[in-house]
Parts: sequence; C-alpha cells; structure tokens
Amino acid sequence: MARKKVIEIVLDTETTGLDYTKEKMVEFAAVRLENGKIKDEFQTLINPQQHIRKSSIAIHGITPEMVEDAPTEEEIIPKILEFIGDYPIVAHNAIFDFCFINEASKRVTGKGINNERIDTQQMFKEIYPELEAHGLNALTEKFNVELTNHHRAMGDTMGLALAYPKLKKLYLQKYDWEHKQLDNVEYLFERYLRVQSVITTLQSELQDLKSVFKLHFELGGAPIQSEEGDLLVYNSKQTFGYDFEVIKPVLEEIGALGKAARLNTGFVDRLVNGHSLDEDKREIIKNARLELTETRNVQVIKNNKICS
Repeated sequence: MARKKVIEIVLDTETTGLDYTKEKMVEFAAVRLENGKIKDEFQTLINPQQHIRKSSIAIHGITPEMVEDAPTEEEIIPKILEFIGDYPIVAHNAIFDFCFINEASKRVTGKGINNERIDTQQMFKEIYPELEAHGLNALTEKFNVELTNHHRAMGDTMGLALAYPKLKKLYLQKYDWEHKQLDNVEYLFERYLRVQSVITTLQSELQDLKSVFKLHFELGGAPIQSEEGDLLVYNSKQTFGYDFEVIKPVLEEIGALGKAARLNTGFVDRLVNGHSLDEDKREIIKNARLELTETRNVQVIKNNKICS
C-alpha cells in the first residue's frame, strides 16, 4: 500500500508591530512539507502601507525603504492563501502568525482562515519541559539545525522546517503513549495525586534537613563535603525594601527601571480588558505590547484551591 502523503505548511511572518488587530505583515515565508521533506517554498516582502515600529525594525531589520516597491496586502494575500491552501499551518508560537494571516485574509477576502494550527513551541515544551528556554533558537540547537538569518521570515521558516520533523517524531511517540493511557485516566489521576502528595512531603523533608544544616553552621560548624566532592556551605545575604516612588526617577535616569521593576502582565491584561481605562490610555498600553503567546495548562481543583 502506498504511503499516505502528509502535507504541512511551515511558515513565519514579520510584522509592523505586535497587535494583530492594528499591525500588518511586512514579510511572509512558507515551505511545503510532504512527509517531512521540503517540496516547495514561497516568500515575499509586503508593503503594509503603514508605519513600521522602530521596535520591530530593531528585531527583523525590515525598513520602509525595503518594502516600498513590494506588493501590498491586497495584492499578495490571495497568493499566500493559495500556497497555504487548507493544509495545517506549522509555526513557532503559531497563534501569532495565524492571527496576522487571519486578519489580513478577513480584510482582503472578507473571511478568515480555518487551517489547523500546529504550535511547535507548545510541542517543544511538552517534549523538553526541563529546558530553560523554548524559543526557536533553543529548538534548532536541540536538533542540531543551523538557524541562519534569524528573525527574517525565510531564515526562521527554513530552520523550523528542518527541525520540525525530528520534533514531530518525538511528539507523536509521546502522543501515542499518552493515547494508550486514556483507558486508565481515572487511575492515573489518583496516581497523580499520590505523586503530588509525595512531592509535597519530600519538599517538607528537604526543608527540615536544611534547617538542621542551618543550625549546624550558625553554631559554628564547618563546611561539609560529601564522598563525591559536593560541598555544603552557608551564606548570608541582606536585602532591603525600597520606596518605589522615591527611587523611580533615579532608575529612569540611569536606564535601569526595566530591570528593577518586573511588569505584572496579568494585571495589565485585566486592566486593558476592563472598563476602568479611557480609550486613549487603553490604546497606549495596547501599542506597547511586545509579544503574543498562548499557554495551555491542566489544573487540579482541591479544597477550593487551584493547583497546577
């Protein structure tokens, strides 16, 4: 029996900014994968006919002069949609690229796209949750794929297209194992709760041991070396609380405000989506968005508390 042909479209976009409801694409690139092999490619600059934010130019390097003679959205979207067809879209943080293409399609054709969305960033996180970073750089490095011309659409697309089949193989193996466990899901939930209880107990045990070690050092004890050479030492560090409003002007003056103050993005999202801001302030905050991400989590509700 002939092998079934699996077609997927790996793609990347570069944009004027990050808010897909207002910004537009300035570059699009895609490759057609057939059973994991590159069979065709498509790339184009796009004249957005609007301002390109300096923060975006700093990332992708695409200037107004570079897109001045490029096709407009109205001219290029039909060709992009033809290349994509109704095949699954594969992208790193796929919701970002999907939203920009979808909005452009609605503006030009009057309707959005319905392609399946495959997010390689989510896949990568599931396969290697222990890694500190899950960006495209980390993905290509993990699978020994050279990522050239990073942050240009075709460079990122090619890097992802070469790494994706390797990631997909592991992901499907994991999915197959997970699928085989579905008949046991009630038992596995009970097992999950037991493991969670053991972890909580072990964390308490670790804290008890650390308390003994702390007492050892506070009574003048010397550092302890294990048989394998690991060394247990004691450190003391003092920290201060600060009046933020007093030090804020100084931090701004020396350019350190961003490092000193961590933004509560959840609070800002709730603020923008609420009703307490006037439209001007809401627009200022929206225009300051740096990225769009999507998270999917399983949670346990226990004793009226939500646990990850």
